[in-house]
Amino acid sequence: MENRQSWRQRLYIIIFETSTPAAQRFDNWLLVAILASLVVVMLDSIERFHSQYAGVFSALEWFFTALFAIEYGLRLYSSPKPMRYAFSFFGLVDLLAVLPAILALMFADAQYLMIVRVIRMIRIFRVLKLRQYLTQANFLLVALRGSKQKIVVFLVSVSTLVTVYGALMYVIEGPANGFTSIPTSIYWAVVTLTTVGFGDITPQTPIGQMLATLVMITGYSIIAVPTGIFTAELANAMRQDGLMEHDCPHCRKNRHEHSAAFCSRCGGPLFSRQTATLSPAQNASETD
Repeated sequence: MENRQSWRQRLYIIIFETSTPAAQRFDNWLLVAILASLVVVMLDSIERFHSQYAGVFSALEWFFTALFAIEYGLRLYSSPKPMRYAFSFFGLVDLLAVLPAILALMFADAQYLMIVRVIRMIRIFRVLKLRQYLTQANFLLVALRGSKQKIVVFLVSVSTLVTVYGALMYVIEGPANGFTSIPTSIYWAVVTLTTVGFGDITPQTPIGQMLATLVMITGYSIIAVPTGIFTAELANAMRQDGLMEHDCPHCRKNRHEHSAAFCSRCGGPLFSRQTATLSPAQNASETD
């Protein structure tokens, strides 16, 4: 029983950790296998290669599927809490590496869903010890959460705008000029407002062209709005990360500039006279 337990522990270190040479070799070979499986799927989608090497690609895809299935089973076996791993982010990603091949038995084109294995390349951050980049990426998540309400309001406003423009264009141009329905006209308004301009539907009447000009100008006017919102929230998130944590003794505000001696909210002194000779950063460290 002890031998079995020690084997599971050694297996856990190899599969889930990167602190040993064996664990690093396992992760490196895993990344190579993931990359190779992606190359096989992409080459199989090219008709010229598929017609000549369909059997080879099919055998390789099943080989990689079996390999990833064995790896997934070993992860469940060696994990102290298998269900917790199975429903974790990486557990679900590892499961997605196997499911497309099973779905391919029922749906022929489902084999191309194996491209989702590219998500497993996220493990490269752990293998190459790039976690500091993930920490910096947290600023983006904070900025997205902070700007969520503003962006939702912006999207609702734009949706209302393209609906009005689409309805007007349908009334002005009509089915004779390609605007066969209000949804089709809304599609034209979205394409025009976003300055994409496919050109598959174009207004023919002078009034319709005037309205199209108005839509284009509106698009150039508002296209930078979501970028500005996100940029402002991102700058605020980065600014908040660099603030000094120290409770104001008067209003209890807990974050201030590193060089601040007075609270930006109430104007009261942040530090007592006994510690006035020290720098604010030193005061904060001493209060901690």
